[in-house]
Amino acid sequence: MKSDALNLEHEPAMTATVAQYTPHIEALARKLGLDYHPVDFELVPTTFMMEVAVYGLPVRMPHWSFGVRYIHQLIQHGMGNSRIFEVMFPGDPCHAYLVGSNTVAENSLVTAHVLGHADFARNNHLFVRFERMAGTHILEHSAAQAHRIEAAVTEFGAAHVEAVLDAALALEAHIDTNLELHRPLYPQRVEAAESADTEDSFRKRFKDLPGEAVPAVSIPPRLAPVPPNPEYDLLWFIAHYAPELQDWERDVFLAVREESFYFYPVFACQIMNEGWATYWHARLLAEADFLPENLYLDAIKAHSDVVRPYAAEQQAALAVNPYHLGFSMWSDIVDKHGIDKARQICREEDDFGFVRNYLDRELAERLGLFVFEAEEGGGIKVSTNDIDRVREAILAPRFNFGAPRIHVSELRHDGSLVLRHDHESDGRGLDLRRAATVLEYMNRIWRRPVFLHTVDASGSSHELVAK
Repeated sequence: MKSDALNLEHEPAMTATVAQYTPHIEALARKLGLDYHPVDFELVPTTFMMEVAVYGLPVRMPHWSFGVRYIHQLIQHGMGNSRIFEVMFPGDPCHAYLVGSNTVAENSLVTAHVLGHADFARNNHLFVRFERMAGTHILEHSAAQAHRIEAAVTEFGAAHVEAVLDAALALEAHIDTNLELHRPLYPQRVEAAESADTEDSFRKRFKDLPGEAVPAVSIPPRLAPVPPNPEYDLLWFIAHYAPELQDWERDVFLAVREESFYFYPVFACQIMNEGWATYWHARLLAEADFLPENLYLDAIKAHSDVVRPYAAEQQAALAVNPYHLGFSMWSDIVDKHGIDKARQICREEDDFGFVRNYLDRELAERLGLFVFEAEEGGGIKVSTNDIDRVREAILAPRFNFGAPRIHVSELRHDGSLVLRHDHESDGRGLDLRRAATVLEYMNRIWRRPVFLHTVDASGSSHELVAK
């Protein structure tokens, strides 16, 4: 269903009014300069919305870990701690799911919010880069991959397929987003060109004498090391260099890797993206003179709930609400620099550049941002409100896709795989128990010993091995 109408299958009585307002909201968005691919809206039940939010895609490969996440989401929803208004998937067209039980006011706001997301995804450089590498039909690709995995379950058995998915999904954040989605294999040989610096003194003198030229010395190429440099894309490396993987197993790793590339811009731009969508839904509602007054007031109340920095019964929050922070930052940028500058920032930045360059001391103080630390007795105390420390505390969970920075350092002659944790660059120690579990998953797929050099939370060095 295109964006000038809504799928009325689930709530026909309620959505007729939402469908009436949608084309007017879109026309206003275009008038104000939003530029986006067409959006297919669909109303769905709350349970379906939670499934989509947990799986990350409407149809995705089956795995037990998604069931665990669904139970957690269901408990949070039942306690009133988690309410999902919409899920939007970039592409051409974009796909947006809205909860059918939302009020007309809420879904009017959500429609405007989705258009802000669609504009961001059409223009931000990270989203544009993925679209260039993988196209605009990730939902169809994901569904096709899920069907191939279901066929593998039938052919090779659920236990075998689950073991492959255990390893691939445990490593889903371990990609190298600085490189291309489709990249060539390592060169097999290194050409060893003779250099003047390696010539002996006799040959140098002889070369300068008149007469016949010195015959060239041919140096045969040598085998290139694997990997030639530290390799951070663990999914890509295993898919192409694991010694005994079958073709369908390699396909699973590459499918998980493609999905991770798709999710990365959403992760790396969460504050920007949610803030941009919130800024535009607020502006669109404010200028939507076609909305009845009572509907507008109800929508503004929903907006206030979205951008609230902390729960109603609390006076402070120990985590940042990306809607509140992003909305506040975009509003501040537009007020100080204008909408054209805001659009430039939208195109060029991710959350790292956005927060470091545009969250200034004045705004941080106005928002009451601070860094806290835990005390031995279980209490919490404010550590600092220094702006640089505040920025880095906000960004720390986003470094390296939220995962420890681990690379393949060596593939030994016996097939053993050696991994190293760059703990100095990511500033974290590992939970050794969880790390050992992931190594076990990898060992089942690599089918040779796997070593990991890392540190624990206290900074003590460890070598873990699975064989």
